[in-house]
Amino acid sequence: MFQVFPTARLRPSPFFHSAMAEGCTSASIYNRMILPASFGDKEKEYSDLMNGVVMWDVGVERQVQLEGPDAAKLAQILSPRDLSKCKVGQGKYVPMCNHDGILINDPILLKLHEDLYWFSIADSDIWFWARAIAAERRLDVKISEPDVSPLAVQGPMAETVVASIFGDWVRDLKYFWFKETELNGIPLAVQRSGWSKQGGFEIYLRDGSRGTELWNIVKQAGLLYNIGNGGPTSPERTESGLVSCGSDTDDTTNPYEVRLGKYVDLNLPDDVVGIEALRRIHAEGPKRHQLGLVLDGDSSDPLSFHWEDITVGGQKVGDMTNCIWSPRMQKNIGYALISKKCNIGDTVVLARSNQRKVNAQLVDLPFY
Repeated sequence: MFQVFPTARLRPSPFFHSAMAEGCTSASIYNRMILPASFGDKEKEYSDLMNGVVMWDVGVERQVQLEGPDAAKLAQILSPRDLSKCKVGQGKYVPMCNHDGILINDPILLKLHEDLYWFSIADSDIWFWARAIAAERRLDVKISEPDVSPLAVQGPMAETVVASIFGDWVRDLKYFWFKETELNGIPLAVQRSGWSKQGGFEIYLRDGSRGTELWNIVKQAGLLYNIGNGGPTSPERTESGLVSCGSDTDDTTNPYEVRLGKYVDLNLPDDVVGIEALRRIHAEGPKRHQLGLVLDGDSSDPLSFHWEDITVGGQKVGDMTNCIWSPRMQKNIGYALISKKCNIGDTVVLARSNQRKVNAQLVDLPFY
């Protein structure tokens, strides 16, 4: 039986009780909230994502709201990606960095109005960061955490399910674009997005008191397609090459090391946080890069709670940042954050946490 010790430090999402009623068996902590990870049958959860449709409680993806005359200015100062052409109703993936060019978050920015933006954040305290930068620059902007909680619907049948709820207009949404709407009086925003490569949407609930109602609407609409439960911890994310900021990165990682350099625009104004450091890193070239790992052996042996050393000739050359059993490859696979001296095709040695060593081959990402 799954149990959570209640404390005011740990917040449930508006979908928490629904997820528990569905039989959630494991969870992790993310933005000081409970992130459902599994409902007891990981093989089914993976199959549903790959072949059908699943719903995920991702209310942990909190929003940092910028509102006011300087909202657009602050959004750009916090983003080393050019936002000048971002339109209302459009979202953009943003590698957010500190002054040293170190990746501290990788949110989706949503532009709701000319003076209203959301950063849909990964796991770190960007509210404090944004408030500090705004105060330092003396900007006229209000920074808050609005009552907004995403519910993800992912998989090949996700579009069919979401269209059956909202109408065929959702089929016309481009990736990361969204539309504000309502359903039975529930205020929402519907975006084509999600932490998988199987297609899907995130439904941003804008009234936390109606989480159970929205959950039941989606579940009912998905019954015809055998909608399943799960969480964004599937092997699919590794197979698809998605980066988990804070898990695949450390406090020295820059965007160029984890394949996010294409989202950095170096010609932005000097007041953008980290842009001068990113120019220098780009000019010098990153010291590490992120590659895939295919481990020898055919038994499931996932990563422990920490990174594991990668060695060549007895010398450490990098770290394995995640490892998981791939149902498609029938192998343990993972990511290497490794010296640029190591390249695709090389064989390396992993010092596993269970005191044994395993050979692995470096491959390109994504795996699929």
